[in-house]
Amino acid sequence: MEFGSIERELRIDASPEVVYEVVSSAEHLREWWPDDAELDPVPGGTGRIVFGDPASPDAKVEQLTVVEADPPRRFAFRWVYEEGNSLLVTMDIVEDGDGTLLRFKETGFRERGWEAAVLEKAYADHVQGWDHFLPRLVTYAEKLVARP
Repeated sequence: MEFGSIERELRIDASPEVVYEVVSSAEHLREWWPDDAELDPVPGGTGRIVFGDPASPDAKVEQLTVVEADPPRRFAFRWVYEEGNSLLVTMDIVEDGDGTLLRFKETGFRERGWEAAVLEKAYADHVQGWDHFLPRLVTYAEKLVARP
């Protein structure tokens, strides 16, 4: 099996500007992805996301570094840092009629230097995670624009 990248294409009934805000703003990220988020959404900006109760020692905390911030077309960040390596998430946002196509891609798994079993588990965990969270992104963005 190929563990090089995870790619998804999602159709969202919201403008590229709304989708960009939903993927790049900590306030919006908290609504569909982590339990808590802090982020400076500019190139070189840093932040963190937290899965679980931020006050709990069991919370999973990941540092983020913004690589690209080109509203409303592209937002990219690095995360899951370890020994100088990280994973790269790129979200290309493309106008599609009265909505948006979000082209999601996460890369860097093979470059981590993990042994095969660790690579396979990490990749499977991320596939499962994104398959859970990306539909929540779509639902959240569409709810934002449906508000009266």
